[in-house]
Amino acid sequence: MLAHMKTQTTGALTEIRLTVPTENAESLCKAINSILELAQLSRPLNEEGEELYSAREVFPESSPGNRLRGLRTREGITQKELAAALGIRQHHVSEMEKSVRAISVDMAKRIGEIYNISYKVFL
Repeated sequence: MLAHMKTQTTGALTEIRLTVPTENAESLCKAINSILELAQLSRPLNEEGEELYSAREVFPESSPGNRLRGLRTREGITQKELAAALGIRQHHVSEMEKSVRAISVDMAKRIGEIYNISYKVFL
């Protein structure tokens, strides 16, 4: 892919222009957006001026099963107790926490009701 680049600096900003073949433009835009996301050039701030981080940045290995296990552990509930509350077998809770068994939308809603949180956390 041939690309020609021009830069022009005025004050604190630099304008960058790329000229690429049309068939490569979309993939180049996606690549640039990915790089900008990784660089985190414009992180949002809260009211106190502190940088905000997404859950994925803080817990990159997170999965619905990990979130279920973490929440259950935080609440001090055993797998057996959660299974009884959901009306399922204990080994099904274990399988969901290990991501062996997917958490269905219906099950996510039932878990969300027990913990009083959005079911979307488990999807």
